[in-house]
Amino acid sequence: MDKQELHYKKMTETPVTKLVVTLGIPTTISMLITSVYNMVDTYFVGTLGTSQQGAIGVLFTLQSIIQAFAFMLGHGSGAFVAKELANKDTKKASTYVSTAFFVAVAVGIVFSLLGLTFLQPLMKLLGSTDTILPYAKQYGMCVLLSCPFFMASLVLNNNLRYEGKALFAMIGLGSGGLLNILLDYLFVQVYAFGVLGAGMATAISQVVSFVVLLVLYVFNAQSKISLKLVSKQIGDYFQIFSVGLPSLIRQGLNSISGGLLNNLTKPFGDAAIAAMSIVNRFSSLVMCVGLGIGQGFQPVASFNYQAKQYDRVKKALVVTCTIGFATICCLAVPTFVWAEQIATVFQKNVEATQIATPALRYAMVGMLFLPLFTPVNMLFQSIRKPVVASFLALLRNGLMFIPILLVATHFWQLLGVQIAQPLADVLTGLVNIPFIVYFFKTTPSTQNNAVQNTQH
Repeated sequence: MDKQELHYKKMTETPVTKLVVTLGIPTTISMLITSVYNMVDTYFVGTLGTSQQGAIGVLFTLQSIIQAFAFMLGHGSGAFVAKELANKDTKKASTYVSTAFFVAVAVGIVFSLLGLTFLQPLMKLLGSTDTILPYAKQYGMCVLLSCPFFMASLVLNNNLRYEGKALFAMIGLGSGGLLNILLDYLFVQVYAFGVLGAGMATAISQVVSFVVLLVLYVFNAQSKISLKLVSKQIGDYFQIFSVGLPSLIRQGLNSISGGLLNNLTKPFGDAAIAAMSIVNRFSSLVMCVGLGIGQGFQPVASFNYQAKQYDRVKKALVVTCTIGFATICCLAVPTFVWAEQIATVFQKNVEATQIATPALRYAMVGMLFLPLFTPVNMLFQSIRKPVVASFLALLRNGLMFIPILLVATHFWQLLGVQIAQPLADVLTGLVNIPFIVYFFKTTPSTQNNAVQNTQH
């Protein structure tokens, strides 16, 4: 039995729960490592001062912008790679991944050049105060220099996952994350390079991660990457962009809302910006660990939907939502109880800790609703329903968060900043329930579909 047949058998016959968990655990580990190194960044830079830590919060927004475009290309191409592998067409799968890879490199170079040229106004736009600006520029320069490698890495990582090679994706991202933690300690603590050292650690680790992922892809993936395979058909680009659009919307709105949050937090001082940086980083950690299993769900949904194994897709969604909720509960409850102690670990400034503590508690309540909407958004994107997926992607950080943030800060000032995201999470979860019901009611069962095909 050749590789194609073995992969088809694995994706369509392995028990659903086992398959989702098997593919999700390596991704969860890699996301955990990435989140941990973000927290390590926050911790080490926090030892330098409040303004320095505020710079990390500002650059978190820039990194989200870069991720938005990379995820669009990675998820968009990955969904079609899974589709074509289900159709046993390796050449077409190679066209999709090659196109996304080289577009990511080109876009990354453009971002680097534009960002470095307009570095100061960009940092101001993202929410830097005058005291935060010098540190944001240092970190931002490093992030922008490594941008092409970072974007290409995310395309490789996502396509490995959609091929069912989640372990290799974990090794690629995880190696960079672990290196980043080590370099953070050396550059910030040992050699005292300050915020520039943290930025250098991030840039170097992203380049190393890219090299590892590229080598793993070349030697292990079914699809191939070659400049000769880059598509000359405009339709292929449209398909990648349209299916990847929900990822761009989701991450892009995360960036816009993050920049807006920083700007609306400015009047309350650097301590407030630093506090919300802690909350956002820690919330991302909880979200990544809690919903990392959902990354294993995406290739399962995409492949089995194309193979018309609809019952497996439905079961995979239930499994993903259930595991996600259970995991987030295990993380959110202790965080709620020990919020003050957690905030103190990352920031010794009393004012920043006082702001971060209630905000972290509110955030954990909102986290409980994530399993109602993130896997559902992943589902519609993975089965190539871009219109529904794009609307759902608009909800959390767009249609919900931005209006709530503007209204809440107007009426409740700092409290509005603290409660806006949790409120948006609760409402987004409730709005997604009808879409879950719609999917189960309108998607035929595998058995009924097989009977209809036999009759035809």
